[in-house]
Amino acid sequence: MSRGFFSLSHNIFHSSHAPFRTATAAFKDETMALSFETFDTLFDHGFDTVIDVRSPAEFAEDHVPGAINLPVLDNDERARVGTMYKQISPFQARKIGAALVFRNAASHIENHLSHHDGRWRPLVYCWRGGQRSGSFAWMLREIGWRSDTIEGGYRSFRRLVSKALYETPLPVRLVQLGGYTGTAKTELLHRIAARGVQVLDLEDLARHRGSLLGARPEGQPSQKAFETALASQLNRFDAARPVIVEAESSKIGQINLPPSLWDAMKQAHWIEISAPLAARAHYLRDTYEDVLTDTDGLRDKLEPLRFHRGHALVDHWNALIDAQDQLALCASLADQHYDPAYRRSMRAVAPRFLAKLEADSLAPQNLDKLADQIAETLHSNDSVASASVI
Repeated sequence: MSRGFFSLSHNIFHSSHAPFRTATAAFKDETMALSFETFDTLFDHGFDTVIDVRSPAEFAEDHVPGAINLPVLDNDERARVGTMYKQISPFQARKIGAALVFRNAASHIENHLSHHDGRWRPLVYCWRGGQRSGSFAWMLREIGWRSDTIEGGYRSFRRLVSKALYETPLPVRLVQLGGYTGTAKTELLHRIAARGVQVLDLEDLARHRGSLLGARPEGQPSQKAFETALASQLNRFDAARPVIVEAESSKIGQINLPPSLWDAMKQAHWIEISAPLAARAHYLRDTYEDVLTDTDGLRDKLEPLRFHRGHALVDHWNALIDAQDQLALCASLADQHYDPAYRRSMRAVAPRFLAKLEADSLAPQNLDKLADQIAETLHSNDSVASASVI
C-alpha cells in the first residue's frame, strides 16, 4: 500500500509570555520533543498512549486521532488563569496556574494512569508543545515512565492537515458516484467497500446526509475535526487504486469541503445510478423516517424553500405532512425539488461517465447487483484517467 503522501514541506498558554514558560523550559531541556514531518511518522509513533492535556473545549474542537484527553486545566480554570494573567499580574497567575496544573496532573496519575507498569510509554501534547505538555510529561518521567512531547503540539499536527487539504493536490484518483436523490448512493458505498473497493464516505465523516433534510441528531463535527478525519482517511488509501466518493456539493451541512478535495472531485470521472421515481420515494421514506416523523421540524426545514419553489408547492408539502402521506411527500420532494436541482448541477458540471447503471428497484438484491457492477467497472479500468467516456 502506498502511504505517507502527505508531508509537512489567544489565551495565556498560547502567548510567548505565558505562565510556566520558564519552568517548562527546564522540564523540556531534559528530553527533546519529537518532530513529525508526515502523517505516517506521526501515526506510527510507537507510543502506547497519546495524551492531549489541553482543555476539554480545545479537545472537543479537534485532536490527534486516538488521543485521550487528560486536561491539566479545565475550561473554567483556563479562563480564570488567563484573566488573572491579563488583569492582575503574571506572577499571581503563575502561582494559581501552577497549583491547578500539578493538582490536576496528580489526579490524572492517581485515577487514570496508575494501572500502567513501568514499560508504558505516553506521548503528550498541548496547543504548541510547551507549557502544559512540558509540565505533565516531566511529572510522568519523574515517576519512571518514558514520556515524550510533540514539538509544536497540536499546531504542528494541524499544519500537516492544512497542507494536505489546502495546499497539496490529492494524490489519489477519485471516482464520483452520482445519481438523483434517493438512489441509495450512501448505502451502495457500504456494499462497494465490502467488495474491496476503496471508499470515501464524506457524509459519514461530516455526520450529515448531505441534503436539506440531512441533519443527524448528534450534530456535525467542527470543521477542523472533519478535516482531521478526512486527512486520516485519505492517508490510509492506496494511491495506486481509485477511490469512490459520493457526488456532493462543496458543502455538507455546515461543513465545507477543503479545496484539494473539491478540486479532485471536479476532475473525477463519474458512475451514475438511476432508478424509477416510485422506487426512490420508497427508499427515501424508509431512510428518512426520523425526519418525516418529526413533523414540526420537517415544516421548519421546508419553510425556506418558499423563496425557491413558491408558496403553492410548500403549502402542498405541508398538506401531505398533515395527511401523513409520507410516500407522496417523498415523491413530490424528489420530483419537484431535488431532481431539478440535480439536473441543473449536471449541466454545470458536464461530468465524464465511466458507466450509467439502472435499477428497477432498490431492494437489497438490486443494490448488491449494482455494487457488483460498480466494482467491476472500477476493476476493469486499470487507469481511470484513460478510461473511455460515455
